[in-house]
Amino acid sequence: MVLTCEAIVIALAIPVAVSVLDVDGGLAGLVCGGLAVGCLLLAGMLRFPWAIAAGSGLQVLVIATGFMVPTMFFLGALFGLLWGTAIWMGRKADGVQAR
Repeated sequence: MVLTCEAIVIALAIPVAVSVLDVDGGLAGLVCGGLAVGCLLLAGMLRFPWAIAAGSGLQVLVIATGFMVPTMFFLGALFGLLWGTAIWMGRKADGVQAR
C-alpha cells in the first residue's frame, strides 16, 4: 500500500515540476514517471525477499527527487518512514504467526 500511494504522489509531482518550478517536461516525466512505475512494479513483487531491499533503495531515489521538486524531500522522507514502519510491522506479524 505504501508503494502504491507513493507512486501516485510521485506522478503528481510531474505537473508541479513542469508548471510551477519550470523543470523540463521530458526530464520530470522520465525521472518521476520512472520512479512511479518502479513503485508499482515493486508493489507487485513484494512476495520476493529482494523486493524489500529494492524498495528501500527506491526510497532513497524518491528523496533525491527533492532536488527537482523541493517538497519531495519532505514527502520522500515521510514515505521512507512509512516504508520502514511497514517492514517492521510485517516482520513483527510474521514472528507472531510463526509462534
